[in-house]
Amino acid sequence: MKLICEIHENIQVITEATDNGEKSFFIEGIFMQAERKNKNNRVYEAHILDREVNRYNEEYVKQNRAYGELGHPAGPGINLERVTHMIKSLKREGNDFFGRAKIMETPYGQIVKNLIKEGAQLGVSSRGMGSIREKNGIAYVCDDYHLATAADIVADPSAPSAFVQGIMEEREWIYSNGMFREVDLHVAKKQVNESVRKRTSESEAIRIFESFINKL
Repeated sequence: MKLICEIHENIQVITEATDNGEKSFFIEGIFMQAERKNKNNRVYEAHILDREVNRYNEEYVKQNRAYGELGHPAGPGINLERVTHMIKSLKREGNDFFGRAKIMETPYGQIVKNLIKEGAQLGVSSRGMGSIREKNGIAYVCDDYHLATAADIVADPSAPSAFVQGIMEEREWIYSNGMFREVDLHVAKKQVNESVRKRTSESEAIRIFESFINKL
């Protein structure tokens, strides 16, 4: 499975006054879209996103643990040190999935608030794991798709797709015991080829192979 990120640019910033006169910052907009080819030449079928958004709402949004980070994380997990916001709602309207997130009083959340105050253009990037199947030159996200977070905040919404796709180049992930684990196929392949080149003993070759299998 590959890390799949999709950037959406049309995000609005909302400020709301609190009871003590301070301001709360929110971002709102389309976080994900189904049944249409996006800028990365990928299509998400509606039933896949519907299933994952429903699961995400039950497991994360309703439990107040639907976090997002600043920038482009290099894996599917959430790094609490980089959390900027909490997603408060995620709802489907037609084939669009609208989200609303509150900027938190975290160190990275303060960075986002300062960016907002300075008029920075922000976007959001959904993050999930899944396989891709090609059909008629279009990449369709497969049914094994697993939504990791509905929105990370990115300050470069117009970044080319190659930038995001290149983050996890040469890496694969598997879902095991409720967690995603990284499998570095490039390293494993290099070790096996090196053992062949050096005519490694059979016992050593078996050890290398078993080490790779244990990563799965």
